[in-house]
Amino acid sequence: MQWSELDGEACSLARTLSAIGDRWTLLILRDCFLRVRRFDEFQARLRIGRPILADRLKKLVGGGILAKVAYQEGPTRYEYRLTPKGLDLYPVIMSLVHFGDMHLASDAGRPLLHRHLKCGCLFDPVMTCSACGEKVSPRDVRPIPGPGARDPSHMPPA
Repeated sequence: MQWSELDGEACSLARTLSAIGDRWTLLILRDCFLRVRRFDEFQARLRIGRPILADRLKKLVGGGILAKVAYQEGPTRYEYRLTPKGLDLYPVIMSLVHFGDMHLASDAGRPLLHRHLKCGCLFDPVMTCSACGEKVSPRDVRPIPGPGARDPSHMPPA
């Protein structure tokens, strides 16, 4: 399978990787969730080359994950804002952050803590069942073929 063909796969993970699956894109998304919006801010924070940054932002805008919004006229300047589709990536980014916090943090500890604005508590992302609300681990889940599966024969038995 070629990297450029992932967006045509029946696998949801493969299609998601085609949209956000490189390190610069993930770091741009992290910064978006930290309220970074302007090209120069991304470039300064990430120390990324302008052509690479422009390419990744263009891809995120083209994929409907970010919207390019003018914030100044004469000359026109733009900022990049998460769309509803982009906001849906929050649990994905938080899961990656949580993995890094649990398994890759330095001896000094976690670089950022996350506080829930409603109750004020510090929190870690937790996966729960959308139907019953119970906490879920990978051992509690079995994939079954969905309507978009091309060949359900490769799926484990139900």
